[in-house]
Amino acid sequence: MTSVTVDPGRCTAYGICVGIHPEVFAVPPGSPLTVVTRDVLTEDDLEDVREAVRACPAQALRLVEG
Repeated sequence: MTSVTVDPGRCTAYGICVGIHPEVFAVPPGSPLTVVTRDVLTEDDLEDVREAVRACPAQALRLVEG
């Protein structure tokens, strides 16, 4: 099982991750943080989620495998 987490102490809701994979990430209106909309990622999600983790300017995303 693979998932992704958002560090609320680092996230500033830039939204780059949402642009990369809007089915997994969202920034609700008025929220100061990005949220993850899926508890478990599929194989199809992984490439884009890895790109979002790399692209996050605040380094707030972490991929959790296992």
